[in-house]
Amino acid sequence: MTDLSPALERAVATVGDRWSLLIVAALMDGPQRFGELQEAIPGLAPNVLSARLRHLERHGVIVSKPYSKRPLRVSYSLTARGAELAGAIRLLVAWEAGMGAASGSSDEVGAPLHEVCGTPLEPRWWCNTCGRAADEEEVDVS
Repeated sequence: MTDLSPALERAVATVGDRWSLLIVAALMDGPQRFGELQEAIPGLAPNVLSARLRHLERHGVIVSKPYSKRPLRVSYSLTARGAELAGAIRLLVAWEAGMGAASGSSDEVGAPLHEVCGTPLEPRWWCNTCGRAADEEEVDVS
């Protein structure tokens, strides 16, 4: 398999801290203001939220849009790059839900299920050009 280290290091540097993925997850439902984000993520201090928002904006994950000039107030939303993280966040949630089931704990959110038969769905790399799933040997992440 291709060496994932460089790409993984860059991804972790962008969204790998304690709060960034929670901020992205909170913005998956649409734009939010600073106060709304604070309410959506309990325990996140305002100074940390400000720092993470600036970091995510610098890295092109979110964008701020002014809704008031005096005083300046902005709402935050995901960029296309940020929206691409939705799949990764859902995979992390499904992974943890699977771990919870294995350890006997019950979570509100479980792995996504196939509506037809109820089986947990398994993530796969998909090629839109070929219209088929790619085998592990066919994946190039460099």
